[in-house]
Amino acid sequence: MGLLKKNKKKKALKIHGGAGGEQSPYRPQAVEKHPPCIGTCPSGNDIRGWLTVIAQREKMGLSVEDATEKAWLIEMETNPMPSIMGRVCPHPCEDGCNRKDKDGAVAINSVERYFGDFALEKGLKAPMLDVGGPFEEKIAVVGSGPSGASCAYQLARRGYKVTVFESLPHLGGMLRYGIPEYRLPRDIIDAEYQRIADCGVEFKTGVTIGQDITLEDLKKDYDAVFVGIGAHKGRLLGCPGEEGEGVYTGTDFLRKANAGDNPEFGNEVVVIGGGDTAIDAARVTLRLGHDAAGVARREGARVVILYRRTREEMPAIEREIEEALEENIIIEYLAAPAKINRDEDGKVVSMTVQHMELGEPDDSGRRRPVPMEGKLSEIPCNTVISAISQSPDTDSLGAFQETGWMDADEWGRTGLDKVWTGGDNLNLGIATTSVGQGRVAAESMHAALRGEEPRKPSKDPDIGIDRLMLDFYEEAPRAEREIMSAFDRLANPLEEIDKGVTAEAAVAETERCFSCGLCFGCERCWMYCTPACFKKESAPVPGHYLSIDLATCNGCKKCAEECPCGFLDMV
Repeated sequence: MGLLKKNKKKKALKIHGGAGGEQSPYRPQAVEKHPPCIGTCPSGNDIRGWLTVIAQREKMGLSVEDATEKAWLIEMETNPMPSIMGRVCPHPCEDGCNRKDKDGAVAINSVERYFGDFALEKGLKAPMLDVGGPFEEKIAVVGSGPSGASCAYQLARRGYKVTVFESLPHLGGMLRYGIPEYRLPRDIIDAEYQRIADCGVEFKTGVTIGQDITLEDLKKDYDAVFVGIGAHKGRLLGCPGEEGEGVYTGTDFLRKANAGDNPEFGNEVVVIGGGDTAIDAARVTLRLGHDAAGVARREGARVVILYRRTREEMPAIEREIEEALEENIIIEYLAAPAKINRDEDGKVVSMTVQHMELGEPDDSGRRRPVPMEGKLSEIPCNTVISAISQSPDTDSLGAFQETGWMDADEWGRTGLDKVWTGGDNLNLGIATTSVGQGRVAAESMHAALRGEEPRKPSKDPDIGIDRLMLDFYEEAPRAEREIMSAFDRLANPLEEIDKGVTAEAAVAETERCFSCGLCFGCERCWMYCTPACFKKESAPVPGHYLSIDLATCNGCKKCAEECPCGFLDMV
């Protein structure tokens, strides 16, 4: 309850009450807690903030539209592309959601997509920041993927002149060239990138660092440089027979397919790997090989994924795995390529497969796949896609050649003068991690250019399920997205297959949020307080619905015991 104006530092309060005016040994204190959804969001999004502003709209006299716009504005503080992330983020925040222990995590990602799309439909403009700008300093950003776009946005809204250099013909990096259109429509990418451009960011496509301009040139011409080149370089298998036609890396295959330059492949495709790139590559080959009626163009067409561990260890998004299986893609577990076999003309005809078993855990924490001696088999194929790993192409930068990977501190500082970095060129991860790293680097750049030190946000205490009154909250089924059938997906290969949830369902979903660690105005403290310590605020805002007069408190502890979201402490 918005009591005591979020006294996070837990300052001692003189509370008088009880018989004879003695000081009460129990003092209710309103302490905002850190919910696990925010703690598990790599972008640092204020998830509870935008869920509750919609859920509690009536308490503040807001319409659904006004509350939705406020939620979008909260998100835009940390993430400039909620419509994109509402589609591609694997939402680790939902894994942390306390509601999963009751009746299923809040569908956070679906709500994010809802207000992201709402903002695009309404043509809402990005919020700018008044931090003393505009500034004269010029910033160069290398790469227009999620980290580069995030960094550019945060700097532009602070008043800097930002130029983004992109080597490919269109913006988005791996968002456009790595993620298939059926997962992420191109008009969504274009619209959210246009909004970033409207903040004053200049985008230059078809400019390759190391070829058209060097990193050293950028350091001379600009006051700071952010490098977000991603990890576009795929890795081959390292097995006999892979040199020659009929073999692609996953990133090369997807780049060609997503650019409309459809790669040639046969009717029997083997994809190696267990991550998102492998699943995407397999599903794209299936779509390129079907006609408008969903019928395979190639007789006997078959797509097989080989993964050297089991389904349990597979790192790809679970829903994507399920959808691939629904589309009759075959996944062979505990299997790895041993040799690619070619005919006398050099064409791929089959693959020799080494069967595996799981041994002890390796550095990743997953059990290490170990070859089973003498356990080999052969499967026919005429196209092989290696989606086992990828890395950044740092050779053109003239730095970081030792490992090929860039390195940075927690603020994105590389150790090179004027150079910051973030995204997959640091370590392979998810897009929302890149968004967060781009934002942090921008904050660090701003501080450096202003002669300051970057400031870490203060951290509230965490709140877990043990502080919540689960029985207080009514059962409510989780909103599930509408997904096209497998037949319709293949019959309409470019159509977005995930339709999201309805606006009504998204709004209702926000009301499933427990508001962990922050008052949501249930008024139980007000109802249970016998001395009437609690007073309702005349102009409430999320988290601040009541005030308290501690002078009348008798220390009964009932308010804290009855607070369902864990906001009230007794000290």
